Amino acid sequence: MRKGRLEAFSDGVLAIIITIMVLELKVPHMVSWEALLEIWPVFLSYVLSFIYLGIYWNNHHHLLQAVVQVNGKVLWANLHLLFWLSLVPFVSGWMGENHFAQLPVIVYGFVLLMSAIAYYILVRAFIQLHGKKTALATAIGNDAKGKISVVIYVTAMLLGLWNAWPALFLYGVVAVIWIVPDKRIEKKLVHDERNTEE
Repeated sequence: MRKGRLEAFSDGVLAIIITIMVLELKVPHMVSWEALLEIWPVFLSYVLSFIYLGIYWNNHHHLLQAVVQVNGKVLWANLHLLFWLSLVPFVSGWMGENHFAQLPVIVYGFVLLMSAIAYYILVRAFIQLHGKKTALATAIGNDAKGKISVVIYVTAMLLGLWNAWPALFLYGVVAVIWIVPDKRIEKKLVHDERNTEE
């Protein structure tokens, strides 16, 4: 099976998730700075979640540039990822509306953790389909960045049991780590293309 339909479906779902998230932002009924300041937790939660969804969209795009086809396992792995990402608007809104209370912050971290695990499963499904000697497998390597992110999420959730703010800080740290799209795949594809031309 070709990858085009999976790519189009994933892009559409992510676009809907972002749209749902922005529609959850409530417009203040008063025209003042104070009214805007009252909704800062909701807006901060939205910004963090938007960045995360953007990171997943960017890396998903790079991932699909390195593959040619999909199979049933890949389709289910991709749906698994989209399931966890589709929960981001809910946990983001819950966290913002409750001014970063401990439980919503921990549940937010759990959704981020499960999204990271789901992405890892998707990558492994692609590598299994295409082989361990492909550009994708070589570019991903041991995926230290992904493993570090999982450790940070778990640490953040544990810290969240004590205080929500260190957990939020660590969620931000992971976002900063991934804010620049993962160049490993892109660099490997460009390198292989140059070698082919020579």
